[in-house]
Amino acid sequence: METMRGDAFDPNCPTRLVLDRIGDKWSVLVVLGLSDGPRRFTGLRGLIGGVTPKVLTQTLRAMERDGLLTRTVFAEVPPRVEYALTPLGLSLQAPIQAVADWAEENVEAVVSAREKHAV
Repeated sequence: METMRGDAFDPNCPTRLVLDRIGDKWSVLVVLGLSDGPRRFTGLRGLIGGVTPKVLTQTLRAMERDGLLTRTVFAEVPPRVEYALTPLGLSLQAPIQAVADWAEENVEAVVSAREKHAV
């Protein structure tokens, strides 16, 4: 069976929904944060920094819905919940890491260009 391939330039193609998900800064940071393995909510939030609990919860739910991560609840008191990337989510690690590396390497040039443009 042949797999369907989307067309990002077609405004009616669901590929754009996927790009919205993986282009969201919080989703990018969640993928990076879970790259080393499962994490609990508090650990992930502390690692990411600057994200509200509500926004992180919304991001995690959307990523779970899209098949990018799993949420595992352990039957303990108090309950323990861990988030982990699925194989589909793991397939995003390399491209997202490449974009993050580029951003970190070029942040000075981008900030400088913005400052020049603002003048």
